[in-house]
Amino acid sequence: MEVEGQNTAINITVKFSGRSIPISVSLDSKIKDVKSLLQPLTNVLPRGQKLIFKGKLLVDGMTLRESEVTNGAKVMLMASQGLHQGDGPILKDAKTRPISRANTSSNKTVNEKIGVLFDKNRVERWKVTGVIGLAGCNLKAIPEEVWTCGPSTRVLDISNNVILDVPAQIGCLSSMQKFLLNGNGMSDECIKWKGLTSLKHLTVLSVSHNKLSTLPSELGALCSLRQLHVSNNKLSSLPMEIGLLTQLEVLKVNNNRISNVPMCIGDCSSLAEVIFSVSPPILCGGGST
Repeated sequence: MEVEGQNTAINITVKFSGRSIPISVSLDSKIKDVKSLLQPLTNVLPRGQKLIFKGKLLVDGMTLRESEVTNGAKVMLMASQGLHQGDGPILKDAKTRPISRANTSSNKTVNEKIGVLFDKNRVERWKVTGVIGLAGCNLKAIPEEVWTCGPSTRVLDISNNVILDVPAQIGCLSSMQKFLLNGNGMSDECIKWKGLTSLKHLTVLSVSHNKLSTLPSELGALCSLRQLHVSNNKLSSLPMEIGLLTQLEVLKVNNNRISNVPMCIGDCSSLAEVIFSVSPPILCGGGST
């Protein structure tokens, strides 16, 4: 598709939601015209679009020429949640499943130290498959048996429990690729981030539906991270170190208190999908400290 213009047309690629969308536009087309062109291609209303080129937010009233966008350029589209059309709005993350805290006599028999009695066969299965699934088990701590799995662990899912401590010992799961700890009611001090920095193979980190108010600078050490899910927390900003996550493809931070994001998010060269809340965030020079 093309936007009409009197001068030379250029070809640019818009990266959005894991897709690469090629468009042909005039150098003298305004950014607002490009957004109108992208509306039927992305199902995102123009007012919900933020176009970023080389870490800079493109301004509606400026032309592509004035914005120094050239032929072959790659532009990232950030969409605000709730401003989609056609196929309907992006749905918010599913609400955390309620946790039953009823103490029945059978539960008291099964639950001893940390909520679940683990048999040897189950631990061996974890080691063989590399997958430790403990979601919705009403756990109050990560079982000691988990640490015995060590480097054989690829996935650890402790979502929808009441776990309030992720110790530095998490670093012993050095080959872990996916760590899910949604819906535990965790606050900032519950996660020992220095332990997480040892997880050099971690590609997915999901801490949605908790009570986190900040993300620490240690986040930048997760160099293999491709998906970061931190929706439904109490975050007011993102750390500058998020720009170090050059492999990051998906960033979900909707339903927080974030009104601006650091300009260095433009350094996340692999970023294809960013989901904020309804109001588009403002790009700024700094982040959380």
